[in-house]
Amino acid sequence: MQEEIQAVRVRTAFYRRERRSVSLARKFARSALADWDRKRGADEVVLCVSELATNAVLHGVPPGRGYRLWLALGAEDGVLRVEVHDSGDGEPRVPERGGAEDAEWGRGLLLVSALADAWGVEERVPGKIVWCEWRSAGGARGLP
Repeated sequence: MQEEIQAVRVRTAFYRRERRSVSLARKFARSALADWDRKRGADEVVLCVSELATNAVLHGVPPGRGYRLWLALGAEDGVLRVEVHDSGDGEPRVPERGGAEDAEWGRGLLLVSALADAWGVEERVPGKIVWCEWRSAGGARGLP
C-alpha cells in the first residue's frame, strides 16, 4: 500500500511471526527504494530492515502475532525512515563493547547504529516501534 501524507511517501506491510518474513521484508524494502529511485545506500537500508525484522521475529512478536514494516520518504527533507512495529515488550539495546566477539547473536542493533544516521525505540500499545533513519544526501553519513 502506498499513500501520500503531507509530502511523505509511505509503504507498509504486515508479516506473520515466521522466519521467511525477514526475506519478504527485505524484498519489500528493496522494491520501495527502487520505486523511489533511492538506489544509493539501498544495501545498507535493506540490511537494517533485515536486522530489525529478525529482532521482531526472534524477540518482539509473541506467538500468533506479527509485525508491521513501515517505510517513509520525506519529499521535502529527503529523510528515509524505517520502522518495525511489534507487540512484544522489552527494550532493544546495542550490546556493550567488549562482548564475546564470536557470539552468534547480538550484533543487529550494532549494525543499525553504525549504518543509520539515527535510531531509537518508541512505545506503542501493545509493544514498541524500533526505527532508524537516514538524512538526505547531505546528511551525517550521506545515505542513501
